[in-house]
Amino acid sequence: MNKLLRLFLLSGMVAILAQLTTACHNQPSAKLEDSSSLPVAKDVEGDQRQRQSELMESAQVGRSADSVNQNFRNRGLTPRASMPLSGSPNAASKPVPRRSVTAAKRMPLLTAEHAIPEASNRENYSPIDENAFQRVKHNPLSTFAIDVDTASYSNLRRFLNNGQLPPTNAIRIEELINYFNYDYPEPESDRPFSITTEISQAPWNPTHKLVHIGIQGEKMAIEDLPPSNLVFLLDVSGSMNSPNKLPLLKDAFRMLVNELREEDQVSIVVYAGAAGVVLPPTPGNEKDKILTAIENLNAGGSTAGGAGIKLAYKLAQDNFIKSGNNRVILATDGDFNVGVSSDSELVKLIEQKRKKGVFLTVLGFGTGNLQDSKMEKIANKGNGNYAYLDNELEAKKVLVNEIGATLLTIAKDVKIQVEFNPAKVQAYRLIGYENRRLKDEDFNDDTKDAGELGAGHTVTALYEIIPVGAKTNVKLPDIDPLKYQSNAASTTNSKELMQVKLRYKEPDGNTSQLLTYPLVDKAVKLEDASDNFKFSAAVASFGMVLRDSPYKGKASFDQALQLAKESEGVDLEGYRAEFIDLVESAEEIGDR
Repeated sequence: MNKLLRLFLLSGMVAILAQLTTACHNQPSAKLEDSSSLPVAKDVEGDQRQRQSELMESAQVGRSADSVNQNFRNRGLTPRASMPLSGSPNAASKPVPRRSVTAAKRMPLLTAEHAIPEASNRENYSPIDENAFQRVKHNPLSTFAIDVDTASYSNLRRFLNNGQLPPTNAIRIEELINYFNYDYPEPESDRPFSITTEISQAPWNPTHKLVHIGIQGEKMAIEDLPPSNLVFLLDVSGSMNSPNKLPLLKDAFRMLVNELREEDQVSIVVYAGAAGVVLPPTPGNEKDKILTAIENLNAGGSTAGGAGIKLAYKLAQDNFIKSGNNRVILATDGDFNVGVSSDSELVKLIEQKRKKGVFLTVLGFGTGNLQDSKMEKIANKGNGNYAYLDNELEAKKVLVNEIGATLLTIAKDVKIQVEFNPAKVQAYRLIGYENRRLKDEDFNDDTKDAGELGAGHTVTALYEIIPVGAKTNVKLPDIDPLKYQSNAASTTNSKELMQVKLRYKEPDGNTSQLLTYPLVDKAVKLEDASDNFKFSAAVASFGMVLRDSPYKGKASFDQALQLAKESEGVDLEGYRAEFIDLVESAEEIGDR
């Protein structure tokens, strides 16, 4: 009897072991097919998060229906009770009517069966405390660094194309405005950019004025770009295992590789649980070799982003091209979770690396766990730029159509400081650029980091000002009269409203150069303003409505549409037509 019992127990244990072995074989793992002879660091962790990540990526997560409906009420809109959004558990989506626009590749709206609770949304955005109006008599100076990032616009498009409003903190108005090119004049002198200014009425508050400041970087044909030393730093962790992540990443980098020349060189570093080199420095004309290395990438494992950044910068520095374009291109969803991973640690690491003369481009991918806050911060601190790729057309825009602006810096640490004339202006507000504000004393301090301008980039900044004597319903900040300071406005006869000062450095320089431009109000009516002025005002108005800004005044979707349609102008790539389409989509969502 004991013998039979022992045999029974033994056979049971064998069966259990067989099941465990089968389960282990079926478990996903971090696999990387190396196209070079170099050893690649293996992932040190099993991918226990992959299946959860895949579930999360299958839905485009936005605001819940309740929170969106409340925002509609705050904006004077009437939500329909039958308008569940795809980010809520009981979502039932239907396509939003849109114009046919060739410049956008539509992502399908989600159905209820794909929806996941909002609690599963791991996207992360930095809070934005909107710039308030400042009294000129108390704060005559406004100082900020330029921003050429465009990620906020394409991310916003992703939400609207899925029938959702984006989270409020995902809307950075300066990035919406700077997504578009404007018809500014080319630089005429030996300076790398031109500056254009214009003043007219603020559309959302006609008693206020809107000041438009535009910068046009020198344009360069791809054959005129200096040799490039590029390091592709690619995230192949488990969180990248979804169609809008690693597959789109591969498509994007194939486009970039096809633009490279013989004098360019490319290296590829990947990271998951550990980091490794999958392609040593390779001439840009050896496209088959580079493309094969990209094609062989597979996703799996945890995310040691800090280790990858260190290795990529080391590789860039080891192969540094003097007077060339030395740049790390980081492609990721930003979900770092092994090693150096906190925002502060990564920013400190990037700040150390940028001093070596290597610039940074950050490309964001995916939904559900997009770490926008982290990617924006490291791009800002790494002498770089940040774009979000939601489809192949956006990849083409960033890496083909605007390759010079994306890859070549023509001016670094670009700062703007505006001084307002208290005899003409009682208050002002900078629209956007909240995370680019600088202390006034930082303007003359060449050790302070600021923004970078790429070849062909346009940068636009808008100030809303309240002229002296103008009636306004804006509550302005005030303090008690000062005993020892003069409280009277300047009695100067100058017609100038303000003076714009700009500082910049050459890409390899350490000493800034100063440019100064006075502005005079020529009393131009809004209907007579340029297309540049009206279109940028339309985008700003749209952003303020989406944010439900306390400073939006009479701004509305209808106003943004009217301004945009009046100023669409020559739109060869269809970007402005697509903007009109998105405003109509947002209005349609609000009318449901």
